[in-house]
Amino acid sequence: MMIILDKRGLCQAKIKNMAHKNKSNWSAYNANKANNETRANKPSPSIAPHRGFKKKPTEIFTASEIEQRLMDIFYNHEMTWVTKPQISLFAKYYQLLMKAQVHNNFTRLFKLRDIAIKHFIDSMMITRLTPLSYPLMDIGTGPGLPGIVLKIINPHEKIFLAEGVQKRVEFLKHVRDELGLEDLQIFGRNIDSTFEYPVQGIITRAVEDMRNTLQNASGCLQVGGLAYFMKGPQADPEIDLVTKELKQSYELISDIAYEIPKTPHKRRLIIYKKLKSITR
Repeated sequence: MMIILDKRGLCQAKIKNMAHKNKSNWSAYNANKANNETRANKPSPSIAPHRGFKKKPTEIFTASEIEQRLMDIFYNHEMTWVTKPQISLFAKYYQLLMKAQVHNNFTRLFKLRDIAIKHFIDSMMITRLTPLSYPLMDIGTGPGLPGIVLKIINPHEKIFLAEGVQKRVEFLKHVRDELGLEDLQIFGRNIDSTFEYPVQGIITRAVEDMRNTLQNASGCLQVGGLAYFMKGPQADPEIDLVTKELKQSYELISDIAYEIPKTPHKRRLIIYKKLKSITR
């Protein structure tokens, strides 16, 4: 008997010179082979996504190539007003994000086109849909979305980034320094009702439901200030919850359904105005 180890580490027996008769046509070898084929048709748990799985960039471009590709993507998706210096900053931001992505799960996206459309353009779209109230705080900004994008296209406005995960905070500081973004303050903490730094606007793309965000921002968002929520199309249950529990403190003033230009990606921008402080 010769033992052969296949690529999956499974041992198979190869039997030579066995001339005995088997009227039932059954053999241990054939049965084992059939079992192996059945198992091969099932999804392998070893290749299934798991918690903490890191996507890494597969595209390598020079800085000039990134700038040219970003310019083409922005122009093709109706962002022709973005300036060349701003495109240069977006290219540097993309490079920093991809470098950090090698060791961190900062984004599920890593292809330049996907990041340009689903992160950069999606974040820029807000300024086309409504005026923003400043000082503006991006709550749960992650790697800086939409806050870094908004700062690049509005360099003279006061923007704060709030993020509770330390490795993301360090990345945000590095991006701020490398891009030379001035008047961009970073709060390395989660925002809750005890945080009282005054702002006129908050914005978030985070998955937390709107009721929780409005409650947590109640200490810093001033009366008359606006809360901007960048959501997917299925946001109605969250709106209902805010209406049920916070209607005395927050008023829904705008619910804008839109698409990222020349894509099928549907979004909603939901805006609340703070009427009065939440009674504790």
